[in-house]
Order: sequence, then structure tokens, then C-alpha cells
Amino acid sequence: MTSQVSSEAGEALVGEQRSAPATPHHGTEKEVRRLDRVIIRFAGDSGDGMQLTGDRFTSETASFGNDLSTLPNFPAEIRAPAGTLPGVSSFQLHFADHDILTPGDAPNVLVAMNPAALKANIGDVPRGGEIIVNTDEFAKRAMAKVGYATSPLEDGSLDGYRVHPVPLTTLTLEALKEFGLSRKEAERSKNMFALGLLSWMYHRPTEGTETFLRQKFAKKPEIAEANVAAFRAGWNFGETTEDFAVSYEVAPATRAFPTGTYRNISGNLALSYGLVAAARQADLPLYLGSYPITPASDILHELSKHKNFGVRTFQAEDEIAGIGAALGAAFGGSLAVTTTSGPGVALKSETIGLAVSLELPLLIVDIQRGGPSTGLPTKTEQADLLQAMYGRNGEAPVPVVAPRTPADCFDAALDAARIALTYRTPVFLLSDGYLANGSEPWRVPDVEELPDLRTLFATGPNHTLADGTEVFWPYKRDPETLARPWAVPGTPGLEHRIGGIEKQDGTGNISYDPANHEFMVRTRQAKIDGIEVPDIEVDDPDGAGTLVLGWGSTYGPITAAVRRIRREGGPIAQAHLRHLNPFPKNLGEVLKRYEKVVIPEMNLGQLATLVRAKYLVDARSHTQVNGMPFKAEQLAAALKEVIDA
Repeated sequence: MTSQVSSEAGEALVGEQRSAPATPHHGTEKEVRRLDRVIIRFAGDSGDGMQLTGDRFTSETASFGNDLSTLPNFPAEIRAPAGTLPGVSSFQLHFADHDILTPGDAPNVLVAMNPAALKANIGDVPRGGEIIVNTDEFAKRAMAKVGYATSPLEDGSLDGYRVHPVPLTTLTLEALKEFGLSRKEAERSKNMFALGLLSWMYHRPTEGTETFLRQKFAKKPEIAEANVAAFRAGWNFGETTEDFAVSYEVAPATRAFPTGTYRNISGNLALSYGLVAAARQADLPLYLGSYPITPASDILHELSKHKNFGVRTFQAEDEIAGIGAALGAAFGGSLAVTTTSGPGVALKSETIGLAVSLELPLLIVDIQRGGPSTGLPTKTEQADLLQAMYGRNGEAPVPVVAPRTPADCFDAALDAARIALTYRTPVFLLSDGYLANGSEPWRVPDVEELPDLRTLFATGPNHTLADGTEVFWPYKRDPETLARPWAVPGTPGLEHRIGGIEKQDGTGNISYDPANHEFMVRTRQAKIDGIEVPDIEVDDPDGAGTLVLGWGSTYGPITAAVRRIRREGGPIAQAHLRHLNPFPKNLGEVLKRYEKVVIPEMNLGQLATLVRAKYLVDARSHTQVNGMPFKAEQLAAALKEVIDA
């Protein structure tokens, strides 16, 4: 999406802000300072609407033309305990006038709606950062609940920050007193007041938010207008109060955007659109058999809206029923998908093995989260790689594809569908919570740019017996792809057996013959090994001795860290894997070119284990499993230690 020059120049600025000399603000005495980038974090109770607030600010930022990256972070509970540290919900947005890759390491601005939000997030705010605090919530009881013995607004603990005490609740109630709402109803709009204030502070457009509010509350127009009034009141407060003497401008991104239509998109939404596009390009109906599970449920919700594109969604009673229905749809000639997270994959494993045996195209979308067991439902992790590779009984090889950014989830879905349809195999698509909920600008592709995924169904006999009789053999394979024919039930003359017991080569009859079983096991493995995937590309402008190899959502932090190191004169090479099974054919050759190979992962070294075993390379792991993505600064420091060792 960007040129190499703009990318390197842009990410080198992470950790610092440039500002131009102050200029008058549209005829007022307030100043406007121009910044190249800003990181804002909204934080409050899970019922304070922080995710909605962040989403609206993001949408307006995207429409303005900034490059952006987001990090929603919220509790697993639907309504977590109010005023507690575990109940804090936050939304971080990094936006800039240049190419960026991550939601940012540390917020320049923190909006804290209560003491818990302040205490949970203050450690991430660098000294000199701005803190906007809702003073109405800093009562003794609320502060004591999170361990504040004295008020942080008065005891000097925030002296190193630029603190803006704002009675958000009181100002919201005052702005809405003419609407006749109860105090509780009016208080719910304080997030819109905060959004209005921040929209003024950073010159964000307002029309889209007002339209959104009126549409969202179309059946309750008085609530809609109350939220609009609170939003406008926040804007006007920033414009008129002396507490905010400066506002900021972040110009639209100047990177080389390809011509086209752009929109802000999350990973789960991009993946949903990719599945719909894949079905259309394959000229097949799309069938989703799924059971709701965080953080994959959004895909079920989104696909259920697209019946007009031939999409059928089935919310099953459990994970096993969901994949069973999807496999039945694959047998019936649909592009079949099941969505889940790690715990659901465990339940689906027997049916995935059945799909391997039946050799039917099926997409298993795993939006990874912290584990094991229920683990951390709303936090991110990359710890399902070995489960996707080996989490089935017997030799049951399955291709594995992993997107690298929220927008890349669209292309990864198309790629996974290509493999499934071409090679008649289930395919794992490994996203994660960071990609699923994060967002960035995405260029809507033209239909002409999408791959042709049409596949041919079997239409008649494909084998001639010794006596000249023509018959259909369901396991007579394509000599190039080793894929078996896809025969839709009900096609005359194509009746054949299905089931989990081993098949005889060619005929598909039940077989317990040892030699046949070994042949079929090795053939299924050879089919996966022979899947065509692009060679891995290496970014190495300086002939470095150290290669950092990543997969999935670590792309953004790794690339940001690499840019930091290069900016400081350090040589380092970078490569990133989309295809984890089979690996690109040139991967072994690439790895052997470097003295040191470092693999950052949000697990305890699963890709590193695979690389060491297959290529006998002393790959070094750099890992974390704290439920959060890597920070670029910390990752850069770790990589520099390896380079300098």
C-alpha cells in the first residue's frame, strides 16, 4: 500500500511528535498546532461506551484521510463490575499524516472517565502526556475501590502530566436538562460529550457522527437528539473554555495511496467480506456453520446480513454441530466455513479429521485468543499454531494461512478459499483478537482484481474398467494437484461412499489393507506438501546478518521495530510468513543466508519449534503471552541485543 521511502520515514517517528509553530484558530485567540501523529486512549467502565466512542472517532479520522491503527481492549464480562480495575474498557487510536503500522506503544492523550480508568492506564502514559479526567467520578468511595488513599488530582502524583480536570457528568446533565431525561439516561451521554471535546481538540469531522447517532436511535428520536446535543456541547466546551488553549491538526496522510475508494475496516469485517468475495468468485453459495465465541462472533453477525449474496448462516447449538453442518454443506457443493476460537477448535477436531479423510473443501477460521481452556476471551494470542498443525488424531495434514493486518484478512480469506477449492482440503485461517478487533484503512478492490476461483464439479464417469465399463471413482486424483473429484450429491451416476473409515485408493470403498492405508496417508501428505504458495520475500537493503521472521499479527510491531533499528543505523532483515503449512519452498534457503534468526511470537515459541525441526536452524524465540500485542520499542530493544551480541 505504501512506498518504502514513506514507510521508513513514517514509523521512525514513533515515540516523538513534531509540531509546527502555533497559528490562530479560525479568527479566535486559540492556537492550532500541527502534529504528524497522535495516540489517544479512551478509558472507562465497560458500560461507559468507550468502544463506541473510539469507533466513532476512528470513523471520522478515516474519513478525514489519516492513516490509522486501533486497539480495542475490554473485559470478557458483558457488564464487568463498575468502578473496578478488571472492569475497565479502553480504546486506543493511533492516527498520522504518514504510514503507520501499530496502535502505538503509549498514548499521548488519556481520557479517563473514572478513578479505575486512570489507575489502570496511567502507567502507559509518558511524562508530559495529556490527561482529561472526569472529576465528577472521583468521590472517596470510588477512589478507595481501586486503592487510591488520596485523590491523585490533588496529591501531586500527576504533576508530571498536563491534566485537564473536566466535570464531564455535570456538563452533560446541564446540556441535556431540557430533554426531560432521567439522570441515569442523561449520564449515558457523557461519552458523547467527551467525543465532542476530542473532536474539537483534533479537528475531526462531525457530520458523520451526528448522522450515525440519528440512525442508531431512529426509533427513539429524543435519545438521538440528546446524544447529538451532548456531542455538540463537548465541542463547544472545547471551543469556549480557557482550560483548552490549544487544539491540534493532523493532516491527511501523504503516503502514495493507490487510486480507489477507501474505508476503515476491522479484521473480522475484512475477513467476512473476503469470504463473500471468495464465494462470488467461485460461483458457489457460501455456507457458515458456527457457534458464537469471542472474538469470532462478529463474522457470524456480519455474514448473516448478506443473504442477497447467496450467504446462508446457521447458528448451531454447539461447536460440533456447527462444523458438522459446514462439512455437510461442503459435501453438497457449497463454499463451507466454520468460525471459532481455540476452545472451539478443540471441539471441532474430530470433524476436521473427517474433512481430511473425505478431502472436501472447508475453511476453519480460528480467531485466536489467550488460553488454555476459556483463558482470556477478549485478549489476543498466537498460541493455536501447533493446534492447527497437529491437533487431530492420526496423520491429518491441513494447510494453514495467517493474515498479517486487519485489511489483509480480506486477501487471506481469498487465498484460503483458493487452496481449499483447488486441492479439496480443509484449510485453517489463523487470525487473532488483535487483528479481529483492530482496524485500519482499506482500499475496496475492483472486481477485476479478484482471483478467479471457479472450480469444476464431477459430471460423469472418470474411470474405465478392464471390461470397458465406465464408472465413477471418487478418489481418482488430478495428477498435478492430487485433488479428488468433487461430486455433488444427486448427480446421476456419481453415487459414492463417504465416512471416516479409510478409503481404498481410487474406488473409495472401505479398506483395511495396510499397504493401501500407508499409500493414502502419504498421498494426503503429498497433496498438502505440493500446494503452490508464493516464495517468501525478504526485506534486506543492507545485507544484514540477522533476520527477524514473523507470522500473523506480529507484522506491524516487527516492521515498526525494524524501522527504528534501521533509522539508528543498524542492519537487519525482515521476512513475514502468510503460509505456515506448507512453508514457502524457498524458506530453507532464506534462513541459511543469515547468521542469526529471531522469531517474535505471542506464544512460547511455536513457529520457532517448527522452523528448528524442519530446517535445523538455531532460530531464537522472542515471546510474550500477556494478552497484548508487542510494543515496537520493546521489540526493537530485544532485536538490537541479538544484533549486538
